Amino acid sequence: MFEKLLTEQPNPATERIDRVSTVEMLELVHSEDRRAAYAVTPEIPRIAQAVDAIVQAMRQGGRLFYIGAGTSGRLGVLDASECPPTFNVPHDLVQGIMAGGDRALARATEASEDDPASGARDLIERGFARKDVLCGIAASGRTPYVLGAIEKAREMGAVTIGISCVPDSLLTQAVDIAITPLTGPEVITGSTRLKAGTATKMVLNMLSTGVMIRLGMTYGNLMVNVRPTNEKLADRARRIIMRTTGADYKKAAGMLEQAGGSVRTAIVMGKLSVSREEAEKRLESAGGVVAKAIARE
Repeated sequence: MFEKLLTEQPNPATERIDRVSTVEMLELVHSEDRRAAYAVTPEIPRIAQAVDAIVQAMRQGGRLFYIGAGTSGRLGVLDASECPPTFNVPHDLVQGIMAGGDRALARATEASEDDPASGARDLIERGFARKDVLCGIAASGRTPYVLGAIEKAREMGAVTIGISCVPDSLLTQAVDIAITPLTGPEVITGSTRLKAGTATKMVLNMLSTGVMIRLGMTYGNLMVNVRPTNEKLADRARRIIMRTTGADYKKAAGMLEQAGGSVRTAIVMGKLSVSREEAEKRLESAGGVVAKAIARE
């Protein structure tokens, strides 16, 4: 069963990896890592489909949940945990669920991945609802814990996404949107923390970043949803306003204060020479997207 999985096949390119120089060994690892990036490229249309589905759900009050076991679960938790500090969004907007719970993040408890019922149970205990989106992560595409959670989410009528590295897997067949970078045999046979993990991290980066951009958390490539809660962040906020409006530092500080600490509001105020009230109305009408709020002029 397992020996037929693409991720479990031996890699001819690295058969002698233990008998070459350290430099040659690392060159082999790096060469295989590049294949992970190439494997993601054909999946971009499905990743885009997933981003749009998540954005639609979030605009209607939904959230994004990642669920996985082992490396896959840890990558999901990592991506979820980075969203609040990067984009200043609520901590529950993107959540990671890990087989075995938080203790499995540092100490492997891989046996917990074999129970589909616990996957469904953990999902429900987190308060998952029909309006939410579930992204199951499993390099093999067959992890029972993940499949159990996906089945429960589908029963509830929620949108489901699957990230795996095996073609025509059980996960691929079970979800609404299947993202399947085919990374091939690993450097170390079966060690999916390597190429499969690298490709998975790249996909997760695209998902969360793409969603946040679509939700208006950036203007261009600037993090305009930053909140000036300390001096460092206040300085960053002022510099963003300076860069986008052409104001000097002192004026940018005043604009930020007039905007009630909202960088997005300050930018619209500065760009269009409108009041805070008018800027806020425009942003609300534009779904919080600064570029759209300005374009509406």
